[in-house]
Amino acid sequence: MENYHVCLSSHDEVMFRSEADFTFAFNCFAVAALESESGALCDAFLSTHMHLGIRSSNPRYLMYRSRNAYSRYFNTKYHRKGRLGEKEFFLTELHGTRHNTAAFSYILRQGLHHGLTATPFGYRHCSINSIFRQDTGKDSAQNLIADQLRHRHLPSHIKLPCNYRMSESGLLLREDIIDTSYMENLFISPRNFLYQMNRKSGEEWIREQKEEESSTQVITLELIEKGVPDADIKKMYGNESGKNAAFWIDDTVLCEIIDNRYVPRYTKSKDGTIYDLSDSQRADIGNRLLTDIRNDNYSRKAGETSRYVTVEQIRRCAVIR
Repeated sequence: MENYHVCLSSHDEVMFRSEADFTFAFNCFAVAALESESGALCDAFLSTHMHLGIRSSNPRYLMYRSRNAYSRYFNTKYHRKGRLGEKEFFLTELHGTRHNTAAFSYILRQGLHHGLTATPFGYRHCSINSIFRQDTGKDSAQNLIADQLRHRHLPSHIKLPCNYRMSESGLLLREDIIDTSYMENLFISPRNFLYQMNRKSGEEWIREQKEEESSTQVITLELIEKGVPDADIKKMYGNESGKNAAFWIDDTVLCEIIDNRYVPRYTKSKDGTIYDLSDSQRADIGNRLLTDIRNDNYSRKAGETSRYVTVEQIRRCAVIR
């Protein structure tokens, strides 16, 4: 088996509209890794794409199983049809300790690079806090869901090993799914892990990889994000300072505002979704939302300064094509 970085993205709509969607997506990945006899090494799920670090003899089968299971869930939940995400996913085979370390570091730092959190450790939908848990003070007990309720958060007809625990929210615990032993051996020590998570991108990282014999091209942020259309690499490098996270409403919050406050105004159905609306209705929601946010109706919580969204965010969250 070989190590790979995999990226699946969605160009014009979000792939995850709620916390429950992120949960189900990771569970689909966990099930697919088990079914394909692959190793799950690390992950990061963002609203418009996912990055996965895997060890597999058949990465395409793993992605087929994971993608199909999640797409069925998403399409059923939101009354949507068709393929979810781009037709092809981006795949990079990884050889060499330093190349693997760089690739997995970039995956784990996604929350920081996309300006969602001030540090990599603040982003919930990735496996960064499953590595060196005890040494980084994160080895706390979690409340688990009752066994008879587990099926609600899994693809149909799936039986998992009993040692795969599930939280009350329905998320399979990442520390049970991710091969933390492999990752901790790769990063050598908690101190080095913290260094890799906090170091700035630059020539030193490139030079270290060039010193290693490897058939893999040098891993950079540009390569990791190659599968993400319209990735603003310059802005992502700037986000490494961690100063921008507080100013933006993230896509999940924006989707919740749209789904809970705006969609009900346009449909009489109790389970109506953004996908049940016409193109003109979705465009109207986008215009109303932009006006409301500019007027600060939804962008500020008690005690917080104003926060912002972009037109591109509104278009993908309101599915305006």
